[in-house]
Amino acid sequence: MNAVINFAAFQFGWFATVLGTANGMPWLGPLTVLGVVALHLRRARRPAVEARLLMIALLLGTAVDSLVLAGGWISYPNGAWLPGFAPYWIITLWALFATTLNLSLGWMKQRYVLAAAFGAIGGPLSYLAGAKLGAMSFIATVPAAMALALAWSLAMPLLVYIASRLDGVSAIRKPPYIHEQWSLDGRG
Repeated sequence: MNAVINFAAFQFGWFATVLGTANGMPWLGPLTVLGVVALHLRRARRPAVEARLLMIALLLGTAVDSLVLAGGWISYPNGAWLPGFAPYWIITLWALFATTLNLSLGWMKQRYVLAAAFGAIGGPLSYLAGAKLGAMSFIATVPAAMALALAWSLAMPLLVYIASRLDGVSAIRKPPYIHEQWSLDGRG
């Protein structure tokens, strides 16, 4: 999957999730995300490695969005699955976002300051767009925006770093007889 298709698939999944939720169909987005993720993993050179990246992003997203929800700064009209946790539809967006880390956002690797700035600005703007479309609402806009900016300014460089370590998309396949743990320099 090339970067342009990856970006388009992300946008499609994001809009399906947000508009589906805004229109009382919070399940529509996760089904779409599942399809995008399945296609992404099918096209990955090392799908198991890429799947680990997506799962880490999903877990990180669960923590971030659940903490912002617990702060009382954001309200979600539907999609609750466990008390105290962010709704399932927004958590799946983290896995969808992770599909971009080694493709359309791959240019950000090794640029951690840029990734932090991108997260601090882009993260809150994405939530603001979701609120404008009716998928969620801000109860306390300034504290929510500040919390999201801080969370995303930390999460984005972390995800970029993890993506560089767990790159199942652009990683070159090694012949089966070369194993990293057997390297000659002992760094394995």
